[in-house]
Amino acid sequence: MSAPHEHAVQLRWSDPDSLGHVNHARALSLIEDARLAMAEGAPGDRGLILARLEVDYLRQLYYRVGERLCVRSTVTRLGTKSLTLRQELVQDDEVAIRASVVMVLFDFATDASRAMTDEERDHWSRFTEG
Repeated sequence: MSAPHEHAVQLRWSDPDSLGHVNHARALSLIEDARLAMAEGAPGDRGLILARLEVDYLRQLYYRVGERLCVRSTVTRLGTKSLTLRQELVQDDEVAIRASVVMVLFDFATDASRAMTDEERDHWSRFTEG
């Protein structure tokens, strides 16, 4: 059965800017933390590189001491050498940031993309839509 990956993230006191909302670049590191957690337990050498990142900032994120937010990540496409994720950072039960992320499987020894193994496909299939 497939389901989105959910990862709790903690805002840090250094994340907000002078206006009191979380800086846009700092928010991307929270989404990255969720991708790293999602990859844990994946077979192989974890040779994944970021190839594309498209971000929609839908509402402001606010820093609140001790508040934990959720990043929901779903695999929307499994290709031969890449996968696409939709990631949503949620605050107050509303999506504040939505990202579309393309990750490419990469062999650092040959400096080239590589095909996804069956074991890797099984791992990432757990997080597909539907």
